Amino acid sequence: LIFQKCAHLRLVCQAEQKPYYRSKLWWCGITLLGLGEVGNFTAYGFAPITLVAPLGCVSVIGSAFISVFFLKRTMRTADILGGTLTITGIYLLVTFTPNVPQELTARQVQNYLVSWPFLAYSIVEIIIFCILLYFYKRKAVKHIMVLLMMVALLASLTVIAVKAVSSMIALSVKGKMQLTYSIFYIMSVLMATSCAFQIKFLNQAMHLYEATAVVPINFVLFTTSAIISGVIFYQEFQSAALLNVFMFLFGCLLSFLGVIIIARNKKEEHLQIPFIDCGHIPGQKLTGKVQPDSHSSCYGTLNKEDDAVKRQS
Repeated sequence: LIFQKCAHLRLVCQAEQKPYYRSKLWWCGITLLGLGEVGNFTAYGFAPITLVAPLGCVSVIGSAFISVFFLKRTMRTADILGGTLTITGIYLLVTFTPNVPQELTARQVQNYLVSWPFLAYSIVEIIIFCILLYFYKRKAVKHIMVLLMMVALLASLTVIAVKAVSSMIALSVKGKMQLTYSIFYIMSVLMATSCAFQIKFLNQAMHLYEATAVVPINFVLFTTSAIISGVIFYQEFQSAALLNVFMFLFGCLLSFLGVIIIARNKKEEHLQIPFIDCGHIPGQKLTGKVQPDSHSSCYGTLNKEDDAVKRQS
């Protein structure tokens, strides 16, 4: 993501504009992003959801520190404090995550799907999602919490499906074929569908609100939803000691605080456009440059214009 951002900033500064998809740096960012998602997908097949989901905060720390070198941002005290809290939380998460078997067969996934805790959880989740969707569609309520709560509810289904698919693929590679079961394709469709709608609502939130607000709230809600899913569906804390549960939750809290501190009061990067070239507007013959007025809703006016033109502007 840092490489993609850097590529966009470089293209804007060039005299001859060219599409971003012709930038080698942008494609390098896409490649790294794809490799990261493959690694994230694979991790669900070898580790509990309650560990993999919170470790997403590593990307927030990485972005904060890598941006210092590539985007020339200033390292803040809040970044160091937030990074320290997050790393401490990660240590507690890795140390006190319950040790549960990670080899999930298709039969086990089928049994989990019809278990009464998951059925009760699914009913509650569907009711909440329908209520939020009603306010979003019918009442046009696009509050950040409404959008990101829908993202989190969909994410809970996504991580359940991702872990099931990844585990069955891992077993199949080892020689225990699981791809012949219909549950594998059902979970694959669930994974793709929930992920697509999750991206839709997340993009809506990013469009309406600042990234400094969306990133920490989405991380907290997503992680909480994923942990609840792992506990209910895969029963990952079924035999965990009370101390392990407490220290795990404390590690999550530290990670949440670290991400919030890093994202809090961080200035947004905006592409500065110093003027509007009227020659690029279809139907306009004027080639002069009009200076925008940042304190007004209009774009400003040319010097020595008469009052009529000013009123029109």
